This record gives sequence, structure tokens and C-alpha cells, in this order.
Amino acid sequence: MKLEDLQVYQLAMNVGERVWEIVLEWDYFAKDTVGKQLVKAADSVAANLSEGWGRYYYKENKQFCYYSRGSLQETLTWLRKAQNRGLIVVGSFESLIKDINITSVKLNNYISSIGKKHTQ
Repeated sequence: MKLEDLQVYQLAMNVGERVWEIVLEWDYFAKDTVGKQLVKAADSVAANLSEGWGRYYYKENKQFCYYSRGSLQETLTWLRKAQNRGLIVVGSFESLIKDINITSVKLNNYISSIGKKHTQ
């Protein structure tokens, strides 16, 4: 199995790309404040999954998955700030929130599976 085969990784990559596309449309001030933070948080979810996947020990992999879970929660906060400040349309916001919630469940399931047979 490859990292790219993990559904949680695919979902995290998708959220990061969608966030990027949304933020690209913002004006400079919004990009420079909320936008950079939002993109970094969203991209960090998949990046930490990737780094954990590359670790030799299960405990290290789990630790990076915990970082990924924290970044997912941070992404939610920045999305809420973007929504509160009128930077993101309701439909995009709701769709991202739905996908982040699905990613969260998948991530927790993945964390629970690490170290068990057939994980990597």
C-alpha cells in the first residue's frame, strides 16, 4: 500500500487544494492575514500524514497523525474566521466543513489502526 492509497490522505489533499483555490481569489489583505494561515493549516494536514507515513516506528507515525489532527482543527477555525469575515461563500464553507468532518473521522480511524496488521 502507498500513502496515496489512503482515503484520509486523499481527502486531506483535496481539502488543501480547495482551500488554495478559494484563497487565490481574495484581495491582498485577506490573503496576507487569514489566507496564509488557512492555507498553511489545510496543507499541514496532508503534510503531517505524509511525514508520519515515512517514519519507521508506529509511535512516530501516530505522533505526526496527532499533529495532522491538530492542523485539521486549526483549518476549521480559520474557515470559521473566513466565514465570519465574509471571505467565503456559504456553499463552499459548508462543503469544506462537511469534508473536514469526514476527514476527521477517517483520521481518527487511521490513528486507531496504526501498528495493527495491514496498516502500511
